Amino acid sequence: MTTKAGVISSERETFETNLAKIEELSQRLIEALAQRKPINQALHGPDPLLYAEAAQAYWQEWLKNPAKVFEQQVGYWGKSLNHFMEAQQALAEGKLAPPADNGPSDKRFGNPLWDSHPYFNFIKQQYLINSEAIREAVDQIEEMDPKEKRRLRYFAQQITDMLAPTNFFATNPDALQKAVATEGESLVKGLENLVADLEANNGELVVRLVDEEAFEVGGNIATAEGKVVWRNRMMELIQYSPTTEQVHETPMVIFPPWINKYYILDLKPQNSLIRYIVDQGYTLFVVSWVNADESYRDVGLEDYIEDGYLTAMRVVREICGTEQVNVTGYCIAGTTLALTLSLLKKRGDKQVKSATFFTALTDFSDQGEFVPFLQNDFVDGIEKEIEASGILKSFIMSRTFSFLRSTDLIYTPAIRSYMMGETPPAFDLLYWNGDGANLPGRMTIQYLRGLCQKNEFAEGRFELMGETLDLRDVDVPLISITAETDHIAAWKDCYRGVQKMGSRSKTFVLSESGHIAGIVNPPSKKKYGHYLNPDLKLSADEWQDSADYHEGSWWPFWEAWLRKRSGKKVPARQPGDSEHPPLCEAPGTYVRVKANQ
Repeated sequence: MTTKAGVISSERETFETNLAKIEELSQRLIEALAQRKPINQALHGPDPLLYAEAAQAYWQEWLKNPAKVFEQQVGYWGKSLNHFMEAQQALAEGKLAPPADNGPSDKRFGNPLWDSHPYFNFIKQQYLINSEAIREAVDQIEEMDPKEKRRLRYFAQQITDMLAPTNFFATNPDALQKAVATEGESLVKGLENLVADLEANNGELVVRLVDEEAFEVGGNIATAEGKVVWRNRMMELIQYSPTTEQVHETPMVIFPPWINKYYILDLKPQNSLIRYIVDQGYTLFVVSWVNADESYRDVGLEDYIEDGYLTAMRVVREICGTEQVNVTGYCIAGTTLALTLSLLKKRGDKQVKSATFFTALTDFSDQGEFVPFLQNDFVDGIEKEIEASGILKSFIMSRTFSFLRSTDLIYTPAIRSYMMGETPPAFDLLYWNGDGANLPGRMTIQYLRGLCQKNEFAEGRFELMGETLDLRDVDVPLISITAETDHIAAWKDCYRGVQKMGSRSKTFVLSESGHIAGIVNPPSKKKYGHYLNPDLKLSADEWQDSADYHEGSWWPFWEAWLRKRSGKKVPARQPGDSEHPPLCEAPGTYVRVKANQ
């Protein structure tokens, strides 16, 4: 018979064993951190002058309008004091309960203890009061450049997000409860996860979002049948096997972004845009870009256009025996597709029959949520990083994108993995998101300086390949698909670029959801709808206000648009031909190269 004392003794022994494991893991942690290579400090935050400018502007506000500043401070003091006294009064009365007002709702504070336990409730409410005070202080600064103030607001929010009590073990009830329930085992597993992530990234902390062992490219994702029919230093060109007896005469080639791998369009059969296009009777080619290493230091946008876009379209036309192709560009590949179309216009080349743009920016006059990262201090830091390594490493880009949604993509996964000791989920989309690619140095600087900062393409003065490229030269029939909550390529910015394009046949589609889910939106899900409005002379807000809303995916609408521009039906084409024999099975070899190799 086991006594209560025996049970306690056993639990204590287990707890001490786990503490000993933590000590061992701590040594591995120190060793992993020692492998970390220094990164240019400019990539960790803004130039200190931003904060100095903010302090000066706040001081000027104090001198000019002290009553306003005092009002804000006294309001903050009053809320904090009232909050403290309510807690004190409850304790004095022997009521171990929080005030009736639990504060504003916040998904980070989902544990009932945040509302029912006086300790956690006090911490939560004071954090929310502090956060509100910081936001108000930034908002009230007037004597500051609007763009710099926008950056200050962003970095202030990053600081408050980082200091959330949920991010610290001692003030996270979920983590504390699990540590007690598992006799410290959750802490051991969490530390194992942390050490593993550091060791896998040479001492750099990159939070693992997904169980990477659950997926295999070409095994259970990226499985659509096809062949690599062309390969050069920039790309592999995949031609997909037909699933219909006849196909439209004009082939389609898709250029995906080279920041990530192409298989976002072929994660699994039920949400594969690649399979959908082939099933509708189209001959489809997709480019799989090389994952750049240091030897690609001097590769620029001109190389992507010449050895990527123009070569792919030439090979596609040769294999299919056609004079024209339909083309699609996604994200940065859509931006570069527009550059390519301008170049072809300058050359009098009419090989493109129609163009489709997926969440593609071409006018950067408003830098949107990327304002904090597109100013000289940050871009200067990227330039120095590229001078040292020849590339912009994938993890730097991934970290930048993650900080646009830091709570969802950094802190919440870190809490689950490192504090709770949970195994990351087996989620194909997150696996793809983590399978990034490095960017060539020259191309990165051309993109950041010439397009993003100087907006030279939209203003008709982007010099490339012996021509001055102009957005207004894009005059082929086109359709632009954008996403309503896209935080990478804001739909209103995409719309402004389409308005400037010179085509007389332009169609604009606004899908619900974001940068990925707005595009990977199969009809079978019946999840996200879309907006249509033929009047592109309206402002973006006016366009949406008067647009017709349609339930379900935009894919069928796009296919109907594409069908009108794809010619008659011909016998289905098998991948390759005598001049372009298949080199290997899809998904090819380039897609398998990891960014850290």
